[in-house]
Amino acid sequence: MSVSIKRYTPDPDFGLSQEQVSERVKLGFVNKDVSIPTKTIPQIVKDNTFTLFNVLNFILAVAIIYVGSYKNLLFIGVVISNLVISTFQEIRAKRAVDKLSILSLNKVTTVRDGKSNSLDIDDLVLDDIIVLSQGRQIPADCKIICGQISVNESLLTGESDSIDKKVGDLLLSGSFVVSGKCKAKVEHVGQDNYASKISNDAKYVKKTNSQIMMAFNKIILILSILIVPIGTMLFMRQLNNNALESAVVNTTAALIGMIPEGLVLLTSTVLVVGVIRLTKKKVLVQDIYCIEMLARVDTLCLDKTGTITQGTMKIEDVIPYKGFSKNEVSSGLAMIVNNVDDTNPTYYAVKDFVNKNKLQHKKASQIVPFSSDKKWSGVYIDGNGSYVMGAAEFILKDRCVNIQPDLQKYTGENRVLILVHSKENFVDDKLPDNLELMGFILIRDVIRATAKETLRYFYKEGVDIKIISGDNVTTVSNIAKRAGVKNYDKSVDASTLRTKKDIKEAVSKYAIFGRVSPVQKKEIVCALKEQGHTVAMTGDGVNDVLALKEADCSVVMANGSDAARSVSQLVLLDSNFASMPKVVLEGRRSINNIQRSSSLFLIKTIYSTLLAILFLFFYTPYPFMPIQMTLINMFTIGIPSFVLALEPNSSRIDGNLFLNIVKRALPCALTIVISILAVTATSKIIPLTDIEISTLCVALTGLNGFLLLFKLCTPFNLTRKMLFASMTTAFVVSTLLFRSFFSLSQLSIKLVLVGAVLCTISCFLLKYLSELVRKITEKNKPAKKN
Repeated sequence: MSVSIKRYTPDPDFGLSQEQVSERVKLGFVNKDVSIPTKTIPQIVKDNTFTLFNVLNFILAVAIIYVGSYKNLLFIGVVISNLVISTFQEIRAKRAVDKLSILSLNKVTTVRDGKSNSLDIDDLVLDDIIVLSQGRQIPADCKIICGQISVNESLLTGESDSIDKKVGDLLLSGSFVVSGKCKAKVEHVGQDNYASKISNDAKYVKKTNSQIMMAFNKIILILSILIVPIGTMLFMRQLNNNALESAVVNTTAALIGMIPEGLVLLTSTVLVVGVIRLTKKKVLVQDIYCIEMLARVDTLCLDKTGTITQGTMKIEDVIPYKGFSKNEVSSGLAMIVNNVDDTNPTYYAVKDFVNKNKLQHKKASQIVPFSSDKKWSGVYIDGNGSYVMGAAEFILKDRCVNIQPDLQKYTGENRVLILVHSKENFVDDKLPDNLELMGFILIRDVIRATAKETLRYFYKEGVDIKIISGDNVTTVSNIAKRAGVKNYDKSVDASTLRTKKDIKEAVSKYAIFGRVSPVQKKEIVCALKEQGHTVAMTGDGVNDVLALKEADCSVVMANGSDAARSVSQLVLLDSNFASMPKVVLEGRRSINNIQRSSSLFLIKTIYSTLLAILFLFFYTPYPFMPIQMTLINMFTIGIPSFVLALEPNSSRIDGNLFLNIVKRALPCALTIVISILAVTATSKIIPLTDIEISTLCVALTGLNGFLLLFKLCTPFNLTRKMLFASMTTAFVVSTLLFRSFFSLSQLSIKLVLVGAVLCTISCFLLKYLSELVRKITEKNKPAKKN
């Protein structure tokens, strides 16, 4: 508690008085969670609007409006589209984090002033008396003051066994009541709850480990440093030799060429299309960049329950013991499960077996329900005697050694229960005398039908698999073996891993981790990341939240806890692990196509930046106008990049994304710069007007853009043929028929001849520079690891 406060011990039948409740509310000791450090929507809008490039673009737009050159304003449309998409995505991410709530229960029964009330869990106060019964989720840490219950803490600890709780025991928020009824006093509220402490560590907007984002941030950082001083000096230089309108238009053309606004829009659009496609495949994407991360993953950490298993159990076989038949054992099971009302997975497995075999039963005169301390349940049937089902060591005790060989034979891949019979009755809910072993019940977790195939896919793609579970390590290892996990025998009990150093060593040696605490799950993910792995984590419970938040890509089943769903980047809406390969393939399509199309945008940024710097030292007008840049960008970059970016592409992602983009873009960008310089030099020898220089520069830039587009479209298919043909045709038609709108010169023999020579030289230069860059990158490429 943050401040000192008087604690009450209210009568369980009366509870707190209204005066005491009001005091708690006044002091803030209410079960609210107010620790969500996310930006408000106005802050998000402001941060996305007032970026350096946006402000610069709007200033340039105002300058263009001021000088009245309205046709050169087309570039602002891309800027506004960028702003809308980026703002929408961040608001969506904020809302996903704000929804983080470990407790799915909305109402709780309380006792106040001697009356029962149904209240929102947010209205609970410290020391409130609450009533808990079977099936209810515990809304706050509390202590039992009367009654007895069994709880399932699997969402918190990962352990599926129910735990008996009696007077004086602490109940943790987020766990469920399996059986029984009790009244409990609220011990912690709000952020002091155990579940809230786990979720608070996860309530932050995680920095995305995206190569796309990092690559583009590098580009933006470099341009942020260069663009303002270059723009200022270029404007002053242009103003010295031109009228204000020309200086503004020329400088704007240079700067909008430097700004890669279309690059960000392309990325957003491609990833959003990926999100839509995955939604149709029943995969909800809560962070668009996670598509990239899953495509790059080399280590996949899986929670056992709900991922490779269905979260249910089934009877694999019933083995009769000496003197009994299988039918007699099955009938004995029917006597128990049709009289006992239980809610644990073992009960449901036996119940399903009994129902499928349509086994008859009789009404029990005495019932002893299952409890975690007894580890058995039983019934007494008049005329038939007692039937008891449960763990052998708890039922037979010392006599268990007599059947140890049988137990060892069956426990390899099964959980083994025994069924015993006695003619005697239960006394004080204790086992009757003269117990006689009837048989063994072999129970298994149900492996998902698609688990083996899915794991096989990841192994084929070079992804290592780690199973991380709160269950017993032997159980987890056996399930991993049945599911097809490699190195299932390399297992460790995480409770023996005392330090972070132990965990770092263990992640290199073991594939199976049992008895893992929530904090250890996170530390395992951290250790793998520190070793250079890109880690994906799947889970479904509160105990997985910290690890899910830490992983490079987090995946949760739709039937998982609210907390796990809220912090995860991907939600499998059909709770089917088999959907994972679809996400990987969609990620590859998106990232490979972004990588390919981004090189088109980067060409513009590189040559515009170099030209802007070079023309600081020339006493000639900048050779482009904004409307001409729009023409070039539309047909050599904009439309082609979006078409290519939406094509199928399942190739493995290889190498550094930034270097791959630069490698494709640099030869073409350098060729364009050299070509523009050649035009400028030629104009000193052969008299050319400013508009003729611009026309030649547009033609050479367009040519080089189409040469790279040709290379990117190879090998051609119908879509690429249509794309290349339509773009080149549209460009040529636009330059010939709309030359006045694009401020281009009429064609003359002189212009055609000069253009033909420069275009030929440009083609050979591009080929030479492409080969040179290829040789340099091949020479410096790191050798592949075996």
